[in-house]
Amino acid sequence: MSGGPSVTLKSQPIDGSNSGNAAAQQQQQSANGAASSANQGQSSNNNGSAGVSGGTGTPAQEGTRQNSLQRIQQRKQKVFNLPVPQKLAKLSMYSACQAEGCRCTGWKTPQENRHRDVESSYCPEFNEECRNSSCRHSLRTHIAHLDNISSSSMDELLGAIIDMENLFMSMQRVEDEDTKKVYLYLFRLLRQCVLTRQQAVIRGPLGDPPFETPCITKAVLSLVFYKYQHLNPTELQTMTEVAKTFLNFLNHYNFESPSTRRGDLTHEDASNYKINYTRWLVFCHVPAFCNSLRQFETSLVFGRTLLRTVFQYMSQQLKKKCISERDRFPEDKRSIITQMPKFLEALRAELMKDDSPIWDPNYRPPNSFVIQQRKRNQEASAAPAPGGGAAAIGGNKRSSVGEPLHKRPKKETIERPISENLDDLPTDVVMRAMKSVSESKTTNKAEILFPVNVSRDENVKAEEQKRAIEFHVVGNSLTKPVDKQTVLWLLGLQLVFAYQLPEMPREYISQLVFDTKHKTLALIKESQPIGGICFRPFPSQGFTEIVFCAVTMAEQVKGYGTHLMNHLKDYSIQRGIKHLLTFADCDAIGYFKKQGFSKDIKLARPVYAGYIKEYDSATLMHCELHPTIVNTQFIAVIRNQSEILKELIAQRHNEVQKVRTGLTCFKEGVRSIPVESIPGLMEIGWKPQMRPARSARPLEESSDPEKLATSFASVLQSVRQHTTAWPFLRPVTAAEVPDYYDHIKYPMDLKTMGERLKKGYYQTRRLFMADMARIFSNCRFYNSPDTEYYRCANSLERYFQTKMRELGLWDK
Repeated sequence: MSGGPSVTLKSQPIDGSNSGNAAAQQQQQSANGAASSANQGQSSNNNGSAGVSGGTGTPAQEGTRQNSLQRIQQRKQKVFNLPVPQKLAKLSMYSACQAEGCRCTGWKTPQENRHRDVESSYCPEFNEECRNSSCRHSLRTHIAHLDNISSSSMDELLGAIIDMENLFMSMQRVEDEDTKKVYLYLFRLLRQCVLTRQQAVIRGPLGDPPFETPCITKAVLSLVFYKYQHLNPTELQTMTEVAKTFLNFLNHYNFESPSTRRGDLTHEDASNYKINYTRWLVFCHVPAFCNSLRQFETSLVFGRTLLRTVFQYMSQQLKKKCISERDRFPEDKRSIITQMPKFLEALRAELMKDDSPIWDPNYRPPNSFVIQQRKRNQEASAAPAPGGGAAAIGGNKRSSVGEPLHKRPKKETIERPISENLDDLPTDVVMRAMKSVSESKTTNKAEILFPVNVSRDENVKAEEQKRAIEFHVVGNSLTKPVDKQTVLWLLGLQLVFAYQLPEMPREYISQLVFDTKHKTLALIKESQPIGGICFRPFPSQGFTEIVFCAVTMAEQVKGYGTHLMNHLKDYSIQRGIKHLLTFADCDAIGYFKKQGFSKDIKLARPVYAGYIKEYDSATLMHCELHPTIVNTQFIAVIRNQSEILKELIAQRHNEVQKVRTGLTCFKEGVRSIPVESIPGLMEIGWKPQMRPARSARPLEESSDPEKLATSFASVLQSVRQHTTAWPFLRPVTAAEVPDYYDHIKYPMDLKTMGERLKKGYYQTRRLFMADMARIFSNCRFYNSPDTEYYRCANSLERYFQTKMRELGLWDK
């Protein structure tokens, strides 16, 4: 990467000095576990970045980068799994000596063990002395302040140490002086955070993200509406995919260093580019391999200024990448390739206009368009990405378009039933409903003569019971004689397939129908085959391949195709086969979808590759069979359950629709009555809720407002300094998370609580606790349980409760 770091996990021994001395020593001790550099040196081009490069790196370079990032995570996990004594030894090398008057900034391994690695086999004794001649204190003295540290806090410190070591090695390898200064600044920041045991927060002249409004993401999505709203839904969706591909490419693009671009920029542009390049390194690029730093998406924190300076060269690289990776795209996604030049030209025109509306901070597409795009994004993120699809241009997508990397997608809202403790219906109620449904079928003559919405499958089953139609599995054989009837049926089936599948060569149809490894499920009517499914079972692989499926034209739309497939499913289940695979042409995809097939293949490719026959211009589809379902009876069971459910609803409706006399007790002077005494309330299923008795808190809160405010200030300060408090230090901005305030109606954060505390808002501890609880409940509502933010909320809530108990302000 031009101007970017050469991320190295470990390297040859390097002698540092001052604050870097401990890092250099640790690198020397870890030389045996060295890993290759993610980027081998620099060049004037953009090389791969973590396998998701938007630059011009070769696949090998991108793979190397991705492997290096994986090694970083593997090394961290290895360190996290070390015994506690070895973890403490690792931390001691970056911990100041706790002895009074000693200025040693980190424990140095004794001379005889300096080439041994605490991350592998070396575990020093706590009484071993520091090698620093001005210190000579024991290891125990350097870790005295870590006695009560939790396991999670210890792992966070160790992760920051590994990030710091990687930065130190990157700083040694990078050639650009401006980039080296940035790495040195971040190295010293992490070093200080390890010493003070605080979260890394970047402050200074760079400012805080976002740096310009509107951001690139908002402008690009506005462009889609501004230029292409007149298109039909399919074409508009294509242009939306093109825009998302461009944003994904930008988010993984490796920008060139200012020294490399000095010749093709004006003085003013060069100055702006240097600032934005530094911001990109600090907030976007370096955090990709240093998890201790908060990471942002490039398209969300930068705007028009940065895009103007890089657009020309970046768009050329994107076009080249589209051409080079065209073959990796499925046919239904190749429209993205053809539309990309058109989109880039439109974006360039709007980028150069001084009065373009898409760069107006107040320009906003209609809410209906925004909601529609959001729904499409959610559907796209929920569906599995096809191999070589739109994301292939940018590699493995780090996060969904339009969200910063540190932000996770909002968890789906789960609608819970009104009461999760409802008991099952009594057996007699269900039996009464079943009896009523059965009687209605036998007594309602109009229903029998003129059935309403009767499934076609029911008619086919009735014909099968009357033996008007029959189903037989037939096939050829080389080991035993084949009777004449079977041969005639096979010939008839060959004619049915040939007539209904005109694009398929007749010789090929005959070859498979009479092949001894294939079988055919034949539908026989009046002694003639009118339809069938030719298939080949692969018992060793656990699936059946469907080759041909057809019903004669005169007998279609009668439910025969569905019943044929249900018989094949039952036949496969009886033989222990639980998967069906087929290649369907465009005309057959709809039929197979109705039969439970999907384009989402849940079988691993090695299971069927080389076994199943593959066809051009056809789609592979898969159906997974449930071993306990009888498919030929399944529709009738579901229909019967539906009728019983309707009967139960009708019975319940009749019971509820009773008109009861009103309450007259209030006219007689009664001021209140128990809720359960209201007539009819218990009959509709209402149950009293038992509330737990409130227990007294250990100490009553002080009546002195100043004393109470002092206690709150102490708790708030401790919470702010906790390692998991960083997500809640300031309010969430709409520019950072566009849809946050669509879901969170009452936001709260630690900064707002501090302002309220100064104004004297918290007169009671209940108000203070309510605002703190709102911070955690908002976080858990918006974020998924498997996210870092959700875990931070849980951890910080426990810490807050502990601090409140220490001051006697928390109920038992």
